[in-house]
Amino acid sequence: MNGIRRITVSLAIFVLICFFLPWVQLSCVGARDSVSGLTLAREGDNLLWLIPLFMLAVVVFGIARRIWNGAPAVFALTGTVGGSISAYLMYQERANLNEGPRLVATHWTIVFWLAFAASLAVVCASVVFYSRRSRAP
Repeated sequence: MNGIRRITVSLAIFVLICFFLPWVQLSCVGARDSVSGLTLAREGDNLLWLIPLFMLAVVVFGIARRIWNGAPAVFALTGTVGGSISAYLMYQERANLNEGPRLVATHWTIVFWLAFAASLAVVCASVVFYSRRSRAP
């Protein structure tokens, strides 16, 4: 069970790191640029700021022994809600950028897709953590 908690915390740290790495590569007439999740959050009127906040909450609750020992539901709920909302916000941002006019070619990087998959894995690991924790004597 401790291993699942560590996996959840590690995945949350990974998503947190990926937030600051390039998510989108832009190219237009030979010029290339990249945009990170931080830049997308700063530039747009969106809720992308919730991604690092939720992942930080998962890390803090996963490290705080009193929380995951005394109230495993809090840790599991934080991971499930945080991972779900983070994955939804990433998906929504991708959908919004791809619907706009295509004057500039946009390519989503592998970092974005790994962060998206890791957010979904945080949800799965949190559910497994809670299900095993609730069955344990």
